[in-house]
Amino acid sequence: MNHRPLQDQVALVTGAGRRIGRVIALTLARAGADLVVDYNQSKEDAQTAVREIENLGSRAMAVRADVSRPKQVEALFRAVQKHFGRLDLLVNNAGVFFPAKWDQLGEADWDKVLGTNLKGAFFCAQAAARIMLRQGQGRIVIISSLGGLQAWPDYIHYCASKAGAISLTRSLAKALAPHIQVNGIAPGTILFPGDRQDAKMRRIIRSTPLRKAGRPEDIAEMVLFLATQSDFITGQIFAVDGGKSIP
Repeated sequence: MNHRPLQDQVALVTGAGRRIGRVIALTLARAGADLVVDYNQSKEDAQTAVREIENLGSRAMAVRADVSRPKQVEALFRAVQKHFGRLDLLVNNAGVFFPAKWDQLGEADWDKVLGTNLKGAFFCAQAAARIMLRQGQGRIVIISSLGGLQAWPDYIHYCASKAGAISLTRSLAKALAPHIQVNGIAPGTILFPGDRQDAKMRRIIRSTPLRKAGRPEDIAEMVLFLATQSDFITGQIFAVDGGKSIP
């Protein structure tokens, strides 16, 4: 078994300075990939992630880019091309998440959430695809959410953005076939060590068929599968949610 199946490949993970993005980046590095760690505000976290990746034997660089800004996305991918000369995997992970009552949602809320979660995902995929098509192959993974499959009344803007990300995944899969595979992941409830479990969270966990929350590693391992083991899969959305999305 090849324990470094991504050796000599380059991966870019957006929003990789913290939380799930960071775990995804480290998992890909352990599999041999060189990493581009995109961040917006978490500079110190991104630099720490770069050092951790380098300690695993992979090359890494941190690049600041607000993915909701197409010009910054263009600069990000120019940096990737200049530094590494190729791109094999894009993981669109950067996301914005906050609640708002339907009668209090304003234009700024919509622009903030859709700008990162949907518009940013598209422009990153567009820039990545241009590099990958010159290589003749590549893979894109878009992190959606269980909120893209279900209705959450206090997160209407977020659910709409993640449902859009699911449709984007499927449309890009057709547009970029046969050379680029595009798949999505819809995480359910993911907890980190030390995360607080209030009464609402405990109710969510009890209503999940597997009766537990997921780990960030569960999402990272699915990304790794899609990056290494999925030669005949494209346009699919994988719900990693403990069964919560079962009707």
